[in-house]
Amino acid sequence: MKMKISWVKYEKDKRSFRLPEALGFDVFSLSDLEKTDETVRNLVKNDYDTIVLSNEVAGFSEDIIKKYKNNKNVKIVISFSKD
Repeated sequence: MKMKISWVKYEKDKRSFRLPEALGFDVFSLSDLEKTDETVRNLVKNDYDTIVLSNEVAGFSEDIIKKYKNNKNVKIVISFSKD
């Protein structure tokens, strides 16, 4: 079974997920944080089973944690900043 992982950050965030981005992984930058839930839904529809959100992006979600908390097919990970 192949994992399909994505990282999601705010476009003005130049510090988060630099390594995955440099290695060519799927790092998505949101210009509008209000689109967080929509972006996660689209990633799930596109078979991403692990979605890593920057703390800033996760704070704009209405229902990500509740919706996917018990879903065994999708893992939502919140990356906390080191500040």
